[in-house]
Amino acid sequence: MKIVVVTVVSGRHEHLAAQVRGLRGSPEEQVDHIVVSMGDDAIVDVLARSGSAATCIEMPAQHPLPLASARNLGAAAALDRGAELLVFLDVDCIPGPEMVEHYRCAATLPGNGRSLLCGPVTYLKEKDIGAEGEALTLLTAPHPARPNPPVGAVEHGDNFDLFWSLSFAVGAATWTALGGFCEDYTGYGGEDTDFAATAEASGMGLRWVGGAHAYHQFHPVSDPPVEHLDDIVANARTFFDRWGRWPMIGWLDAFAARGLVEFDGSGIRRVVS
Repeated sequence: MKIVVVTVVSGRHEHLAAQVRGLRGSPEEQVDHIVVSMGDDAIVDVLARSGSAATCIEMPAQHPLPLASARNLGAAAALDRGAELLVFLDVDCIPGPEMVEHYRCAATLPGNGRSLLCGPVTYLKEKDIGAEGEALTLLTAPHPARPNPPVGAVEHGDNFDLFWSLSFAVGAATWTALGGFCEDYTGYGGEDTDFAATAEASGMGLRWVGGAHAYHQFHPVSDPPVEHLDDIVANARTFFDRWGRWPMIGWLDAFAARGLVEFDGSGIRRVVS
């Protein structure tokens, strides 16, 4: 099975280098890596210094970051290379040594062909910076909000809102049928929830793949992510217009509690400070 890993990136150079080293530890011999640079001219050098054979596709700089269109561009390049399985991996994530293999096995099981395949993700702490290889696997503690089946098991999911784009795999035919990520979304938030909603509406499945571990490298975050407020508000409106319900409710409620937006479930308005 021809497998291509797709990563989109702007900044996070050390995270990308660690991801490249993690992919080198994969036992799969037929794994290509496509990296889409969103206006970051340094990515080619980062890959070269890391000894990576990844293909770098460069996009012009845009603000907000064009996450959806960058993933679609990377996927198109992967399909041109004959990819049968696309593995999307956030630049912050280091793949576990058997992540790709577990995705491959899950993709070949009967009934999984028209499904989104998701692996568990462990969020590393600041004290874990630099952990790789065996030291990394010893830190395995997947995020409790998502299923974590036993290694080798594949669990059927029915809550598509739990899908996340940090780490997932999808067959080439399924990707083509879905049409990729909706490019009406720009910047942070909502595009992955929309992608999963499209899959559910299309009658596709959601599978949680035991053992397909990825490790999200530490970086400072805010909760709620106020630095992405404008993106989240705009993308929430787009999602509501497409699906008739609000995504990211927890964040929208938190923004409202801080007086940053007015949100009552029927509409949202950015409060001008």
